[in-house]
Amino acid sequence: MTFGHAMRDRWPLADGATYLNHGTVGVTPNAVLAAQNDWRRRMEAHPARFMLRELKPALRDAADRAAALFGGRGQDYVFVENATTGVNAVLRSAELGPGDEVVVTDHTYGAVRNAAAYACRHAGATLVTAAIPFPIAGPDDAVSALRGMLGARTRLAILDHITSDTGLVLPLTAMIAACREVGARVLVDGAHAPGQIALDIPASGADWYAANLHKWHFAPRSCGLLWARPERQAELHPAVISWRLDEGFTAEFDWTGTRDPTPYLSFPAAADFMAGLGEEAVRAYNHALVREAAGLFARRFNGPVAPSEMSGSMALAPLPARLTADAATAAALRDRLLDDHDIEVPVVAWGDRLWARLSAQVYCDLEDFERLADAVAAYQQE
Repeated sequence: MTFGHAMRDRWPLADGATYLNHGTVGVTPNAVLAAQNDWRRRMEAHPARFMLRELKPALRDAADRAAALFGGRGQDYVFVENATTGVNAVLRSAELGPGDEVVVTDHTYGAVRNAAAYACRHAGATLVTAAIPFPIAGPDDAVSALRGMLGARTRLAILDHITSDTGLVLPLTAMIAACREVGARVLVDGAHAPGQIALDIPASGADWYAANLHKWHFAPRSCGLLWARPERQAELHPAVISWRLDEGFTAEFDWTGTRDPTPYLSFPAAADFMAGLGEEAVRAYNHALVREAAGLFARRFNGPVAPSEMSGSMALAPLPARLTADAATAAALRDRLLDDHDIEVPVVAWGDRLWARLSAQVYCDLEDFERLADAVAAYQQE
């Protein structure tokens, strides 16, 4: 199968747009949107029957499909709107108290950091931040940074599998092992992992794993997943409590009130779409493309990139050192690229320079990234 621009007609992307931001909210393929519409028609044909009688077994079938792809048993997976919702459920359920510490990193997604700060504030616990260097030399640097902030008071660690701003694939198994050394439980934010890297969630050693399926695994938007180790399920409740309180893990999460379940029910169609492309081939193409693109920026603008083993389908690429490294300049450049060139890409102020967070997907070619580099080079800070 030939990847690149020849694939674009399988997605509803606007003609002429250079879309290098698959990692933010994903892009749903046309075939999966059609499957979602089929579920909507079925639901609306007999709404109460569908929601009250047919929905639960359909959700469990979809969860079984997730388990077949990501490891373990379907009964250990529930669907949530997004990874942040899953994280909030765990934090709402966590038994934190005064003197406890919750460890995050300085690469933690902002919404997750806010949720952790809120939980600590209400419990009298302390939020501790481990600083992972970027640019980074290798995986050991991430493990060392985390280990330096763990201690006897660490109750919970929240670890990214793939960092959002910096696109780093962290050495999750080694980091979880370090947490276990001090008796800490581990919640993983795997928002970017499904579809970007190979996954065996139960084998990671985590207690809980929250992920998005609408980013890299082609599900419709508002399709996330929460996995919980069996011994952690009785204490875990949704962030929204509804009718099924204390009826069990899947019962509580499968019904949190009236909502549109079609993103979850469409996940098997998304999995079929991915299988049709060949998931290993997708990951290999995206990884090779984003590495080549990041290398292009590194040579052109004289800056570093992360090690290959710490990249999946995303990478931070250095922008010209002459640009001021602050949030205002980053936002202005991002808007200018979209308004003047129809290029969508995140621009990140990190450390002492600006970076572009590149996302490679099978509808992209190298020329898309070359077009971005040319547009950046022509940008004059005003």
